[in-house]
Amino acid sequence: MKHVPIVYHPDFALHLTGYGHPESPLRCQAIVDALSKQGLLTEKNLIVPERASLDEVALCHSRSYIDIVQNEIAAAKLLKAANGEYTLSTGDVQICPDSLDAALSACGAAIKAVDLIVEGTSNTAFCPVRPPGHHAESNRGMGFCIFNNAAIAARYAIQKYGLKRILIADWDLHHGNGTQEIFYNDPRVFYFSTHQSGIYPGTGQSDEIGCGNIMNCPIAGGRGSRLKVLKAFQEKLVPAMSSFQPEFIIISAGFDAHADDPLGNLDLTSDDFKELTQILRGIARQYSTGRLMSLLEGGYNLHALAECSVAHVKALRES
Repeated sequence: MKHVPIVYHPDFALHLTGYGHPESPLRCQAIVDALSKQGLLTEKNLIVPERASLDEVALCHSRSYIDIVQNEIAAAKLLKAANGEYTLSTGDVQICPDSLDAALSACGAAIKAVDLIVEGTSNTAFCPVRPPGHHAESNRGMGFCIFNNAAIAARYAIQKYGLKRILIADWDLHHGNGTQEIFYNDPRVFYFSTHQSGIYPGTGQSDEIGCGNIMNCPIAGGRGSRLKVLKAFQEKLVPAMSSFQPEFIIISAGFDAHADDPLGNLDLTSDDFKELTQILRGIARQYSTGRLMSLLEGGYNLHALAECSVAHVKALRES
């Protein structure tokens, strides 16, 4: 059984958000440590990507927004605002002098995973990236997100490899408003999201359907919400894919829907994330010759984040 490629860059640790901020470098470290301890991350399957180019970022983001990011991170560097003292003007994103390098490396990881899978090195890959991406819209960063890693991966796969049908499945606690906005009128990408209703960012209602390529499943928080998430994947996503038949699948893998996460009130377990991964692997086997990659989004309880990542990678590894 081949190891799942883990696409990871040391730059991810350089994005400093300030003392007490939930989206901290400790997140990736917890994942790397847990995967290494389980033998799921070794020198053989660790892939260090190149940073994405600004042209690749522009597949999904406006040049004017990219300029804002560059200029404001340069200002943070000039001011030596190194630890959460500076916020991106477009939204609630802490930035520091090294945030651009980290964000470009996160996009680069997404792009590298596409290359590995489409070119046949592996059927699956996991990218424990930060900053996360799914709240970043075409012209606005927000919600801890600078650039939309999953969206850039999808557009890159379309542009470079001519793929015509890509599924982005998002099980994060929060709705991926950025991914939805970027693809709202692009029928080549089907965006499916389960998320807790009534919380940040306030989008993701079931009547937001794009051009028929958006499927939102808002879930009320509380006891038993995990069953509603699993049911949505089994009873809504699986049938929808029989019509869409994706050629490639990207998971926005946020583990903040775990019961122990401090930011929400869904009650998923690590076994549930294993089952969700298995559902998506089944879709991938049926329609996309097994091609499936995942990118870290949220997840802010370090123990739960590590446990869920291990369960997820083990499910990606299953033959």
